[in-house]
Amino acid sequence: MRSSRRLPLLVPALLCVFAVLAARPTAADGDSGDGPALSAQVARLYQDAAVATQRYEAGRRAAEEQRARAQHVEELLDRERQRIAGLHDDLGRIARAQYRSGGGIPLAARIILADSPEELMRGQHFFSQADTAVNQAISRSRHAEARLTADEAKAASAWRELEKRNTELASLQESIRAKLEEARWRLQGQADEAVAAGSCRGAVRLDQPPLDGTRTWVAPVRTYRLSAGFGSGGARWAHRHTGQDFAVPIGTPVRAVGAGHVVRVSCGGAFGIQVVIQHTGGYYTQYAHLAAVAVDQGQRVAAGQWIGQSGTSGNSTGPHLHFEVRVTPEMGSALDPVPWLAARGVPVG
Repeated sequence: MRSSRRLPLLVPALLCVFAVLAARPTAADGDSGDGPALSAQVARLYQDAAVATQRYEAGRRAAEEQRARAQHVEELLDRERQRIAGLHDDLGRIARAQYRSGGGIPLAARIILADSPEELMRGQHFFSQADTAVNQAISRSRHAEARLTADEAKAASAWRELEKRNTELASLQESIRAKLEEARWRLQGQADEAVAAGSCRGAVRLDQPPLDGTRTWVAPVRTYRLSAGFGSGGARWAHRHTGQDFAVPIGTPVRAVGAGHVVRVSCGGAFGIQVVIQHTGGYYTQYAHLAAVAVDQGQRVAAGQWIGQSGTSGNSTGPHLHFEVRVTPEMGSALDPVPWLAARGVPVG
């Protein structure tokens, strides 16, 4: 019977990562939270929250694996104890059999009663072998039980340590989320002021993620939930909904779906803060209800480049990105964005 005596390398690696993340100052520390600094702060907190969630989930899975390992070792230990008890029973049966067959008779009497010296030697040899085999088995089982007990203690200790680290990481995760939520609404407050004034604050410079050069087209946001679709009716629109809404939190990075150049950056009106990009082939894409923009009018952009941060500016009932595809830069020429993106290898849903 073998039991794994080595703890997985994932455990110490995770503990080191957790310690580094816990020691890292959050982006809100020492940040004034004004203008472009607030947008950058939200972007960094957004990334920190995602990293904290990933680390927490990895730690949770590792803790569950370690818990299962400790339980498995305990099961092995129980089986070993049962086997040792069975060996003790076997030893008792052998001893009783020896006694019934003459094992309790003095050696001199056994020599007299034996039919031949060969018979006596065979009996003695058999019982000696049986005793030796049982004693060896018991010794091996005791060593195995000691090893299993040590393994169980190690597995349980590692599991408890992971649970402790996960609790600490969950606290850090919640702290980042709380700071992010506060910063998001402060960012939205700035956006509302800009829309009310009808004047944009200017482009903020965000730390752009590495671009995937193999993708010509991408979705406007990385993770989302679809809400109002193209052509749907409602009291908020004069006729029909002219785009596809992506429900995302305030401050979510918004991406250019394809390469092009920015033909409009504006604040005010029903769309609030918006960006319009012209692409090859005569198409235009609009990104509306933003909380901040990260590009200037006339600027060229690449597919996947962050062009702003989502919000709920303008005629909006909640945080989301309003995304349109048009054949002109103006309203009234919109196409259904979902099949348009799907035709370019970007299924959304």
